[in-house]
Amino acid sequence: MVSRISELVLNCADPELLAGFWSQVLGYVELDREDGAIEIGPPDAGFGGLQPTIILSPSSNPRTGRLPLHIDVNPVDRDQGAELERLLALGARPADVGQTGDEQWHVLADPEGNEFCLLRKRLDP
Repeated sequence: MVSRISELVLNCADPELLAGFWSQVLGYVELDREDGAIEIGPPDAGFGGLQPTIILSPSSNPRTGRLPLHIDVNPVDRDQGAELERLLALGARPADVGQTGDEQWHVLADPEGNEFCLLRKRLDP
């Protein structure tokens, strides 16, 4: 038997802000609210589906910047350049973690400064 990732929990100062941002990035919808936390996930599967849900959990002292674990995303219906433009328009911003400029990915930060990467490979939706 094995385990599988069902949820990712991100402690944050503003769950509403990040739930909106990540829902737009991933095409997720709000699934639940409990004690100030907001759970978002795939609209057709919700919790327990093949993709993990994300819980944006309120914290008075969230860690931001370079986290021990970060999220990587891939475009599904456009090339990397077009997806980069879309993410920047949603509120992402470039982040510098010491890249050389030769990478095939872009390092970005969400509206609270949590770093994530936009990879080049286009995936099926």
